[in-house]
Amino acid sequence: MNRVQIKICGVTNLADARACVDLGADMIGLNFYPRSPRYIEPRRVKAIVEAIPRSVLTVGVFVETTADEVRTLAKTAGIECVQLHGDVSSEACRDLAGEFRVVRAFCTSANFHPEDVGAFSDCDVLLDAPHAELRGGTGLTCDWSAARATLPFARFLILSGGLNAQNVGDAIAAVPPHAVDVCSGVESTPGVKDHRAIEKFITAARTAERLRVGPAA
Repeated sequence: MNRVQIKICGVTNLADARACVDLGADMIGLNFYPRSPRYIEPRRVKAIVEAIPRSVLTVGVFVETTADEVRTLAKTAGIECVQLHGDVSSEACRDLAGEFRVVRAFCTSANFHPEDVGAFSDCDVLLDAPHAELRGGTGLTCDWSAARATLPFARFLILSGGLNAQNVGDAIAAVPPHAVDVCSGVESTPGVKDHRAIEKFITAARTAERLRVGPAA
């Protein structure tokens, strides 16, 4: 049985990053989008990266950013993985994949087609809920049936969108993804993590993992 990985996104400070590590997260997301309430400056990201174990993957979240800008910021911050939102071409992803692990984010809107992710074979795929203005951290649940239909076309599928300790078990059973991503579901306020909520989320995900009949596709 494959282990479901856990990503805590929207981390903005070292104390929260260390809590994520201590509680068993596999990945932490750090937001480079200046318009986000969870934005964190690259120099502060670098301090976090240097203070936590390399076994925990640090993921930089970018929105509508050119490949050159992503590359520059990622190297400045010392991150190993970039998560790309917005209108990002497969060519740009392929270019960055030569230097970083790349996560291409999609929204399960009405015009989303699972087979479209096949054009991004160099990337992991993250599925989130659509929102008119926000890019992540909306608290809205994405379409789990669309996520399940995406599995055959994605090398590694991260399920995001409205997850929390109460529904993550159902999400793992319904899809099942290779990883789950939580942001607002473990916060007291945007950008401030609730460590007890993180613990509950991880416990719920691990419990669901043990109950699964088979591995992720």
